[in-house]
Amino acid sequence: MEQKGYAVNVHHQSDWTDVKKAHFMPPQLQSCHSAVIDGYLIEGHVPEADIARLLKERPANIKGLAAPGMPQHSPGMAQPGQPYKDFEVIAFSEDKLSIYQQY
Repeated sequence: MEQKGYAVNVHHQSDWTDVKKAHFMPPQLQSCHSAVIDGYLIEGHVPEADIARLLKERPANIKGLAAPGMPQHSPGMAQPGQPYKDFEVIAFSEDKLSIYQQY
């Protein structure tokens, strides 16, 4: 994310339970990495382009984005130069899930 121009502050925290609850993170979307970016919870291997779109559009009805599990062809998992494929980024709110982007 730093390479894309984001200011990153790393907080090594072993328990994100309260943060996830505060952002209404559904248990089925939980993954290996969590971040809070400008008030949105980002969970898992969400592509930077989707985070940039979220921050540009700033939808009030979304609490965050998730790429659950560790999709094989997602950021950090795909081989360098390979396109992202075969997974979905899910937008979540207090009471709704929707596909934000499909790869």
